[in-house]
Amino acid sequence: MKKEITLDQAVSMVKDGMTVMVGGFLGVGAPLRIMDALAESGVKDLTVICNDTAFPDKSLGKLVVNKQIKKLIVSHVGTNPETGNQMNAGELEVEFSPQGTLAERIRAKGAGLGGVLTTTGMGTLVAEGKPVVNVDGKDYLLEKPLGADIALLGASIADESGNLVYKGTTQNFNPVMAMAADLVIVEAEKVVPVGEIAPEAVHTPGIFVNYIYKRK
Repeated sequence: MKKEITLDQAVSMVKDGMTVMVGGFLGVGAPLRIMDALAESGVKDLTVICNDTAFPDKSLGKLVVNKQIKKLIVSHVGTNPETGNQMNAGELEVEFSPQGTLAERIRAKGAGLGGVLTTTGMGTLVAEGKPVVNVDGKDYLLEKPLGADIALLGASIADESGNLVYKGTTQNFNPVMAMAADLVIVEAEKVVPVGEIAPEAVHTPGIFVNYIYKRK
């Protein structure tokens, strides 16, 4: 199966109302060209799972500014004032999840787990409405798994089968998101023939990747 697609093809797979995971940390390791194209596409009513909303003029932040997102499940939003403005105005639903918890909830989905137990957030707003499980006399919040219709990820190198390498901190949320979505599209800085990536260097196996867009 040929996995490499065009930017237009990648964007066309994101439909109104979908739940979308977006990799990256303040835009580092994010699928920047795909985000730019989505901001111009007019797609709307998205539920987005991400670490943060970057900046108003970068990556996912552009979708926030355009009001294309109806709900965010996110770790922090402090670098994008527009996110806070829309949240406070009741225009955008925001569910905060501590960063480690967010990563573990995504990982749980990919691993087929029913959730994760954590003490993070106990006694705070994060705990409201969530089940509490007692293990050996200690209470834990049950945080449920997070999955998505589509994951949009960024990679440094992809081979033609979709095996991925992330350089430095670009790895961030990308590997766990690749395992937790029904469809995975990767924006790669470089695409190489199969065999050029040493097996032990692969961060995300190609079996998790449906499509590759080579960043222009």
